[in-house]
Amino acid sequence: MVHTSSRKCRQLTIFPRGGAQRGAGRKPKGECALVTHARRPKLTARDPVIVTTHLAAGLPSLRRDSTLVALRRALSAGADRFGFRLVEYSIQSNHLHFIAEADDARSIARGMQGLLVRIAKALNREWDRSGRVLSDRYHARILRTPREVRSALVYVLQNARRHGARINGIDAFSSGAWFRGWCDRIALEGRPIATARSWLLTNGWLRWGMLSTQEAPAWKPDGHP
Repeated sequence: MVHTSSRKCRQLTIFPRGGAQRGAGRKPKGECALVTHARRPKLTARDPVIVTTHLAAGLPSLRRDSTLVALRRALSAGADRFGFRLVEYSIQSNHLHFIAEADDARSIARGMQGLLVRIAKALNREWDRSGRVLSDRYHARILRTPREVRSALVYVLQNARRHGARINGIDAFSSGAWFRGWCDRIALEGRPIATARSWLLTNGWLRWGMLSTQEAPAWKPDGHP
């Protein structure tokens, strides 16, 4: 999906190496760069992050049962590494949403790099192909307040509703089955991804109330579909 808006989205994976030079730096991938290399706000272990990554054009839908199995394995394997923790996810037809925590900017850079490599390899194996899987660098936004975190949880776990899917209860293509913040559903045991540690993701967001499985997203972070 190509964004034509002039709004710039921030990415958390850059490490400055001196002053800016004209024409220098990594060139955009795909038809249009989805994320700029603008200077990012400082990330700390207190701050959850909402992340979105897109598939390259022309690939099969991710919302297939066989693909779900492959993706769950990849997400589980890369969920807790390098100080990075994948806490929630949802899988849409051509993109994925994550809520994650990281010790710092370097941790989220390494953790996301490893996670996306696992995802790409898993999908190429599933589809019996080789080549590029992800269309561009990922979008990331730091979540600073309890209300923003709650909105992000609804946005990620119930994202299929934004795209017109008719779902009664929890989306099977999300981590919602293991989410302990539903007011009308008990979470499954045996959580396959990381457990939140930050106050904002464990207790802070509950100040605004637990989530309902019938709730639809009413908030959209900049740069996320």
